[in-house]
Amino acid sequence: MNLPNKLTVLRVALLPFFMVFLLCYELGPRLHTILAMVVFIVASVTDMLDGKIARSQNLVTTFGKFLDPLADKLLVMVALISFTFERWIDPVAVVIILAREFMVTGLRLVVAGEGVVVPAGIWGKLKTAFTMVAMIAIMFLQILFPDMKGSPDLNWGSPIFLINEVLIWIAVVLTVISGGIYVKAYGKYIDPNE
Repeated sequence: MNLPNKLTVLRVALLPFFMVFLLCYELGPRLHTILAMVVFIVASVTDMLDGKIARSQNLVTTFGKFLDPLADKLLVMVALISFTFERWIDPVAVVIILAREFMVTGLRLVVAGEGVVVPAGIWGKLKTAFTMVAMIAIMFLQILFPDMKGSPDLNWGSPIFLINEVLIWIAVVLTVISGGIYVKAYGKYIDPNE
């Protein structure tokens, strides 16, 4: 197994640690979020490195083409669902982001069946980068202001929750734009009459 694939596997292996740390309140109101954020940052860095190394050293493999996008989506999904569980963000935003991810993945599978490779576009890269930064910022805010933990409802009166909402809804807008671009470019491969 080459280095980029090892980094991708590492990203998947870090996911349970992220969840355990984020949800292990016994570690303290800040420490568990700090540990989760560190794991998330490490996982995000592996996402950035594996593709660059694979392309620059001609180490692109079928395994990597399969696992890398899956690992990316799992990282984002696990974090967003965990944040919803923590009541840090609105679940409606999460549903929209996850729906787009499933739609684009399905579209990629259909297009791959036609022998066409769907490259990551600039909007997709921008969406991914902003979403990762937004999730790190949301965790950082919870470290600075841990009073939201355990709130039974979405705390619309909290300035921290409102900042979280602005961040996640910007990610939603970028997600919808990038998804729309994929559909416009490759939707012709989906024939409703077949």
